[in-house]
Amino acid sequence: MEIERINENTVKFYITYSDVEKRGFNREEIWYDRERSEQLFWEMMDEVSDQEDFSPEGPLWIQVQAMDKGMEIIVTKAQLSQDGQKLELPDNEDKNIDIPMDEKLESLLENESTESEKKESESNEEQEEVSEEPLAFALRFPDIEDVIQLSHYVTLPDTVHDSLYHYEDAYYVYIQFTDEDMNDKEQENYLSRLMEFGSETTNTIHLISEYGKTIFEEDALQSIAKHFSA
Repeated sequence: MEIERINENTVKFYITYSDVEKRGFNREEIWYDRERSEQLFWEMMDEVSDQEDFSPEGPLWIQVQAMDKGMEIIVTKAQLSQDGQKLELPDNEDKNIDIPMDEKLESLLENESTESEKKESESNEEQEEVSEEPLAFALRFPDIEDVIQLSHYVTLPDTVHDSLYHYEDAYYVYIQFTDEDMNDKEQENYLSRLMEFGSETTNTIHLISEYGKTIFEEDALQSIAKHFSA
């Protein structure tokens, strides 16, 4: 995710749809499921706060711009006017833009999302082909022995990317299918075999890779099988 600090009250960040899915979300959720979109937004704001010392406290003005490969989000802190009846947003020229209090910020966000959906739809119609993001998921293993057993049980093709992380007393194998010729049935077959040893996790790969320890960045199962016997 790319973050740019505009001024004291405004920050802009850009996130690709690929990064969105790595965090455990999909496009349909972020546009049509308000609870999930808010969950993604606050997860991104936590990252913005850590990197730019930007406190999201108080009312916020949120602008969402949909693009071909991601979204651009501008967040501006708002303040109550002296009479307490309006929200005042400083613009780039340090002038004030007044917003009536009865216009809920929640509805403003909904309007921005609707406009973004329209622009995204128009953009997709102009494209002759729409590329699909590869299937990717993370599995949790409570013990390294489970990963070792898996590495001797399943041999992944070269077109499958797999990495291994350690995070909060557990091991996580991240799998990403990159072969466009592999059909859904083949992918489901690998997934079912992998899940015999591991379990699904609600933790996103972004969280795991950011705060966990990388053990093998690629060819994880093959490397484990070479170093440990079953």
